[in-house]
Amino acid sequence: MSKGAAIKYSACELAWVKAHRHWLRRKAHQKFCEKFTRTDVTLSNYSALCKRNGWITGRTGRFPKGCVPLNKGKKMPYNANSARTQFKKGQLPHNTKFTGHERLSKNGYIEISIDEKNPHTGFERRYVLKHRYLWEKENGKLPKGMCLKCLDGNVQNTAPDNWVAIPRGALPYLNGHRGFNYAEMPDELKPSVLVLARLKHAKNAAIKKENSSQVRP
Repeated sequence: MSKGAAIKYSACELAWVKAHRHWLRRKAHQKFCEKFTRTDVTLSNYSALCKRNGWITGRTGRFPKGCVPLNKGKKMPYNANSARTQFKKGQLPHNTKFTGHERLSKNGYIEISIDEKNPHTGFERRYVLKHRYLWEKENGKLPKGMCLKCLDGNVQNTAPDNWVAIPRGALPYLNGHRGFNYAEMPDELKPSVLVLARLKHAKNAAIKKENSSQVRP
């Protein structure tokens, strides 16, 4: 038979396949070929025929509810090769992360695992930004609308005195778009740049507040 040519089945053959659809495919295929002397039908052909007609076996590959596995309660036979790589009682995986474990975020910030429930997953620990975690331990919770600015430009320097709280709205005046490029400024000018950014933000915030209060009739 040429490649790609359709395989023809008689009505009797199709009826037999449908009637034995619950059999294991390999066993059914073997019996089919023996019964009808078909050497041109492979196991793949037989399976494809069943799928095209929706003749499924009914097996899902899962244990039905209430079914007890045959090996339940039985001890696994000892094998020296598999025993060598098995976990011992009380042993933890080598990649277990404990409280205090640190990692780098995609943006290069250090994150630390703390003993606090993750509100998203419910896990007993969660990762937070280390610099903010240490800063808040020393200075209290960061006020709403504020963020932390790194003073020396090294965001992996998480010492609390290397970070200062500034209004989030003042950041645009430090990134070179509206004011100064803080990262490129000499160290001796950086404190003054921070003060100017805060003043610009405060001035614009006051103007916006004044404009919003002057409601036209």
